[in-house]
Amino acid sequence: MPGDRKVHSQPMVRLGGVAIFSGVLVALLVVWFTGGFLGADGLPLDPVTDHSIWGVTLGGVAFFAIGLLDDLFGLSAISRLIMQIIVASMAWYVGVDIAFLNLPWSETGITQLPDVISWVVTIFWLVGMANAINWIDGLDGLAAGVSGIAAVVMTVVALYMQQPAAALVAAALAGASLSFLRYNFNPAQIFMGDGGAYFIGFTLAGVGIIGLVKGVTTVAVLLPSLTLAIPILDMSTVIVLRLRKGLSPFVADKRHLHHRLLKAGFSHRFTVLFIYALALWVGSLAMAFSGLRAGIPFVLASTALLSYTGWRAIHHAR
Repeated sequence: MPGDRKVHSQPMVRLGGVAIFSGVLVALLVVWFTGGFLGADGLPLDPVTDHSIWGVTLGGVAFFAIGLLDDLFGLSAISRLIMQIIVASMAWYVGVDIAFLNLPWSETGITQLPDVISWVVTIFWLVGMANAINWIDGLDGLAAGVSGIAAVVMTVVALYMQQPAAALVAAALAGASLSFLRYNFNPAQIFMGDGGAYFIGFTLAGVGIIGLVKGVTTVAVLLPSLTLAIPILDMSTVIVLRLRKGLSPFVADKRHLHHRLLKAGFSHRFTVLFIYALALWVGSLAMAFSGLRAGIPFVLASTALLSYTGWRAIHHAR
């Protein structure tokens, strides 16, 4: 229903996440029944990688179920958080884990994490990204477009890093997210709801771990954060601002980037397109840092696009 924080004026159906989830599931089932996931050498995956793929897939199903329950019945923030931590912990247990970090004082640049620290970092990443995508879902087409761009970048980078199984999951998510824009871009006919946002956020975070972090390089550890920089920075900024005001970080308000751009005078569509340009730019940076040969041309092109969009922003502001 329309409200103080809502920008739409009519009641909207918020079960579009069912379509996104179904699209990804069907795509992955097609992969499974036509030979299953294979490694870069064309052979079946080793047990560890196979378990991590299942961890991302089934974890995404569980996160979708949590969001769908919230869409239908309205769950408390603490109950959603507890369920998300339980599901993320199960994913960590089967191999969707951040087992090392880039620390400046390490001689090799890579530091192996103790299990407890690995669990905390992984839970923070998986649960945090699921909620970050949900938080930016405040304008027509915003979350779907930003997520679709990030998924495309992850597909390309995962293929370059010889992680075809993770790339297939990312490609399925990219197809579902970008196709959803047909009905979700302004003026939207349907919203993805918490079910779609939680599913997309967890799957992106999971693919970031198994497809990028598993590269065991200093750069690889940074790639997921760079690819998903827009929702990460938006959520981090909002949490800090809320805490500075003495508010709970779970209390909804209008401190998000898209709210601030609207307040600055940007139109609804232009705000979404401007954030798309930002997402493309950070995605191109991730491609360049991964060592992809086409990364630098993409950075130059996306920088030109962002510069042009920024110039147009001045003229769009009321």
